Amino acid sequence: MGVLVGLLLGLGLLSIWSASTGEWVRVDRGPGRIARTLDQAGIAGLSASGLGGLSLAVAFVAGLAAQAISGTAPVAVAFAVIAGYLPYAGVAGRARRRRRELAEVWPEAIDHLASGVRAGLSLPDALAALAHRGPEPLREAFAAFALDYQSSGRFGDALDRLKARLADPVGDRVVEGLRVAREVGGGDLGRLLRNLSGYLRDDLRTRSEMESRQSWTVNSARLAVAAPWIVLLLMAWQSDVIHRYASATGAFILLAGGGCCVVAYRLMIRIGRLPEEPRVLS
Repeated sequence: MGVLVGLLLGLGLLSIWSASTGEWVRVDRGPGRIARTLDQAGIAGLSASGLGGLSLAVAFVAGLAAQAISGTAPVAVAFAVIAGYLPYAGVAGRARRRRRELAEVWPEAIDHLASGVRAGLSLPDALAALAHRGPEPLREAFAAFALDYQSSGRFGDALDRLKARLADPVGDRVVEGLRVAREVGGGDLGRLLRNLSGYLRDDLRTRSEMESRQSWTVNSARLAVAAPWIVLLLMAWQSDVIHRYASATGAFILLAGGGCCVVAYRLMIRIGRLPEEPRVLS
């Protein structure tokens, strides 16, 4: 028994010594979910902490307004929580719209790029030309790419910054395909671009049809979640009714109702929304 205790003590001391003398390796987990959503929404001047501060400010103002109207603390807290979620919901909605918008214009951009390559332009020049004759949502990003490449002359670094500005799964595939074509060389770039353009058009057509068929599920979920809180907001003007929620039972009802709404909404969204392509090459 004493030998076992001595062995365990020695192993513990060895582990402590190794942790104190060894080098710590920091694992880069990449940006968080909120930061990725902000990048995909194209909001460059707002950070995750700034969005959190905005949410707190909106929640505080909404809570004060609900308290002034209803005079009931649990109701005020409920509307403060709802209002605090609205800034992130707006950013997430903008990110989804931007992804959809970019998915619609990428085939056109690739067609322009293929035309430039067939006309004899080099790959960097063909990319820079998209700043003038490419689709409008992509012109700003490619104008910044042209400026980066002109100032540094490093094609790979300029592609990395272009990919970070776009923050789009389709853009990741296009950029990495162009990087490989630039490094490996060969005459298959035009064929690659034509095949990619056709694939993106087919994928966009299929996804649009499925989204139009399943949009009623998402809209129904949003309406079902918003309806009871709209009724509660209308009841806030009736003091003799709304003060019933000031008790512990009323607060529990609000808490249970909010939990049920969150679970039901997330479940309906997961069922009705199509899977989004991850940025595996970011």
